[in-house]
Amino acid sequence: MSFTLHGLSVSQGVAIGRALTISAASLEVNHQFISDDQCEFEVARLKNAFIHAQEELQKLKDSLPENSPEEMAAFLDVHRFILEDKDLQKKPTELILKRKYNAAWALTTVLDDLLAEFDEIDDPYLKERGADFRQVIERVLVALKEDARPANPHHTDLDRSNSEVIIVAQDIAPHDMMHFKEFNFCGFVTDFGGRNSHTAIVARSLDIPAAVGVKLASQMILDDEWIIVDGDRGIVIVNPSEIILDEYRHRQAELKLAKEKLEQLKYTQTMTLDGVQINLLANIEMPEDASEAMERGALGIGLFRSEFLFMNRDGKLPNEEEQYLAYAQTIEAMHGLPVNIRTIDIGADKNLGNDENNVTSDISPLGLRGIRWSLSEPEIFLTQLRAILRASAHGKTQIMVPMLAQVHEIDLTFNLIAQAKKQLEDRAIAFDPNIKIGAMIELPAAALTMPAFLSRFDFLSIGTNDLIQYTLGIDRTDNAVANLYDPLHPAIIQLIARIISEANAANISISVCGEMAGDAKATKLLLAMGLKDFSMHANQILVVKREILKSNTVKLKKFLPKILQTYHPDTIKELVESL
Repeated sequence: MSFTLHGLSVSQGVAIGRALTISAASLEVNHQFISDDQCEFEVARLKNAFIHAQEELQKLKDSLPENSPEEMAAFLDVHRFILEDKDLQKKPTELILKRKYNAAWALTTVLDDLLAEFDEIDDPYLKERGADFRQVIERVLVALKEDARPANPHHTDLDRSNSEVIIVAQDIAPHDMMHFKEFNFCGFVTDFGGRNSHTAIVARSLDIPAAVGVKLASQMILDDEWIIVDGDRGIVIVNPSEIILDEYRHRQAELKLAKEKLEQLKYTQTMTLDGVQINLLANIEMPEDASEAMERGALGIGLFRSEFLFMNRDGKLPNEEEQYLAYAQTIEAMHGLPVNIRTIDIGADKNLGNDENNVTSDISPLGLRGIRWSLSEPEIFLTQLRAILRASAHGKTQIMVPMLAQVHEIDLTFNLIAQAKKQLEDRAIAFDPNIKIGAMIELPAAALTMPAFLSRFDFLSIGTNDLIQYTLGIDRTDNAVANLYDPLHPAIIQLIARIISEANAANISISVCGEMAGDAKATKLLLAMGLKDFSMHANQILVVKREILKSNTVKLKKFLPKILQTYHPDTIKELVESL
């Protein structure tokens, strides 16, 4: 049966493929599609993990004190009997062989199916037995984790059918999204999320069509069903008819042709019709993203989100040497172009994942995030600062500090930077002593106290994602209020215009590195405000460049007063669209 689901459009384009549903539980393990010659290895790992879990249970039973309650031994026997059930091992083995899942992914998929079956049972006692299966399978997962060895660290020879896979999940955290960057998935669908949730942001960075906020999608869409993701309209068509499939395939062809035309702008100088030079920079998550930035014609890295180096590491943070090598690799890949490295910015939507000390779990948007967290962990912060400083010897490097709000935070930050420099001097390690330091303006408090920032920093960058979130009092990860997140709210427009104006008047370099910079619909508005430096995901550069090439800043600036004097979002939207 064909049906349509509606959500939010967050990453444009059309994706056609088979659904791959991923539950919240299975997101907690590493996902790898494996090649045919790796199947035997993964099946053996699974078998060994079951054997290890069985031996562990037997040891626990043998070590029970003589005065232990009989129920304890019986409990261990029940779990051992479950492990010995051949069907329990048979099902994940079939997933490894047929779907090419790695062992942990296959096992959690089976667990999800089992728990769903137990949920359907009316008898309370039998229903509770689902917990036994969960505990048994979790024991096997621990054994798998202890035996974790990447079968293919490069994942370059995977089944090409992956290009027809669309991920369907309740929600996907940024550190989970990093798993999927390695694979050739063609679309994303999530139950939750807003236009500027990190699922949406990463989908745009991957240039993959996506629809978020599609309520109950993960429950209504079944594995292997054919689906269409219309990223332009935020709709998902399940089991489409041949007529609908043909229509969307035609749209895919048209979009591909339009992208090919855009490629012709790659080496065109980015200048407005009235001769204003505009700099287009790239936002990246990992060092390997730098090559794509260069290919797209970026004039530097406006935002290196360093926190992605810290994610998915089982609580083990990268040391100074590892960070230094990652930063140096990025800087060298840019061949002398500037690289702005933002110090670690963890938060409610970006925790480090699997943190054994729970220092980054369940962080409130108003809690210990950004520079607040770094200042609360001075040794970790100093390690990162030393790594960045060391990398600055390889090319033009700049440090960018997130979430600053108060003068004492600025003072503490500069003191730690000075301390990191002194530590490197004592070790006779080279670095750029004149490295530029910048601040992100993403809190209303910072926007309203611009003189304190203009007098201390070498450059500034507006993080529109958080500026909108905190100005409007909206948690952008909360699906219930996602529709209220509005970049064209009059308060946002006035704040951004004020920040840019004050920075330009002080002759301090100012850029926008939030999602608004990569939104072609907002390009002319930002030009009207006097912005000359835009930083965005590399795949958005050419679309924004096309808008700049047909813009005249003199004419655009004449419309700005009228926009700033308007307080109705719909009217502002109409005025912006008319620019």
